[in-house]
Amino acid sequence: MQIINYISIVAMPMIILLIIINALKEKTQVFNIFLKGATDGIEIVLKIFPTLLGLFVAIGMLRSSGIIDFIIKIISPVTNFFKMPSEILPLALLRPISGSASMAIATDIIKNYGVDTFIGILASVIMGSTETTLYTIAVYTGSVKIKNTRGILIAGLAADITGIIVALIICRILII
Repeated sequence: MQIINYISIVAMPMIILLIIINALKEKTQVFNIFLKGATDGIEIVLKIFPTLLGLFVAIGMLRSSGIIDFIIKIISPVTNFFKMPSEILPLALLRPISGSASMAIATDIIKNYGVDTFIGILASVIMGSTETTLYTIAVYTGSVKIKNTRGILIAGLAADITGIIVALIICRILII
């Protein structure tokens, strides 16, 4: 265990040292390259900021309006048929939209039900097998100015639904 701790302590300084040695060997100006990269990064942030702002406002509106609870009431007969715990539904609905909201919900689920319960394990598997699809689409397509995202959205949400269904099936097989 001490060797892993030692490696983690020296890893970043060694990488920085290797970059500097390689730059000196090849006679490149590392700081100028760093500044160029930082400038490019700021330009990308400025390009995607309006998209992210709109997404964050929409997430806040969804959470505070009560529409998530309404959707859960509508789809709960279907999810009850498949024996999906109703406690997981907010996580399943918000995971494609917001990473921070889904992390808060997963943390709350684990705090209330425990890490080694079916619901806690299912929440963890869902967090690992799904993506914040809308956020990812907004960031990547916004940075390159793609406007038509219908096909991407359908594929991403289908992958999220598949991840949730497979997580439920695997957890049912392995835990019960």
